[in-house]
Amino acid sequence: MKYKIVAKYIKNINFNIPNFKSYFLIEKKISEYKINFDIKSKKIKDKILEIDTNLKLIPNKTDENQIDVSVLFSTVINFEKNIENEDELKKIVLVDVPSTIYPDLRGVLIFLFEKSGFKNINLDKNVNFQNLYKMQN
Repeated sequence: MKYKIVAKYIKNINFNIPNFKSYFLIEKKISEYKINFDIKSKKIKDKILEIDTNLKLIPNKTDENQIDVSVLFSTVINFEKNIENEDELKKIVLVDVPSTIYPDLRGVLIFLFEKSGFKNINLDKNVNFQNLYKMQN
């Protein structure tokens, strides 16, 4: 492997249920939300990169009873050697690392919903980051 994950942590959580009506509509309306990923990276120092993966639930249509949910998960990786190929680096940042940490990220989101009283929140167990990468390019 060309890199090793040396740390992963929750950088920020936003879990806002604005009112009582929103709370009771969550299980009914959760299917009307799509999952959005925003992935950014920054160099910490030579051969060390921090990758922030932000999972956000986006409503298909806006209304006053919508929830506001996002989890920003940070991963620090250490490369064995400098990677000169930009496409290879982009694939690591946008496909490999998010694919590896997604179960943790998903687990945080499921935990938040379960601790708020929702047992039937269904999020995809797998996300094909390779396909998302291809669609973006």
